[in-house]
Amino acid sequence: MKESINPPSIAQPVGPYATLTVAPPGGRLVYCSGAVALAPDGSIVGKGDIVAQTRQTMENLKVALEAAGATFADVVKINGYVTDFGLYPQIAPVRAEYLNEPYPASTMVEVSALIFPDLLIEIEAVAVVHDAA
Repeated sequence: MKESINPPSIAQPVGPYATLTVAPPGGRLVYCSGAVALAPDGSIVGKGDIVAQTRQTMENLKVALEAAGATFADVVKINGYVTDFGLYPQIAPVRAEYLNEPYPASTMVEVSALIFPDLLIEIEAVAVVHDAA
């Protein structure tokens, strides 16, 4: 099982993430490309709605992880890209629906644009999958 570490001598996380995450040895690394709020038909879900877009993005990431035999419990690093960091208070509770302790390490940055103008968020992940013994 992965281990989250939040050293007490630095500021503690302000959301569902850890300062660092240590994965146990012997796992397969899974790198998920950035997921966005696209429906299976390629249409944008939740135009102008960060909660809907975050939820669809996390659902798409969930499907991608499952395709590799992983779940959010296997995620050791998650990176988020948002077009307005002021939306974070709405994003964090949705992420918390998917991420549980021990939390992955996380980075979130504001970007000027994503691939389609109506997208507000993109999230990528790295997971470590251990085959059942």
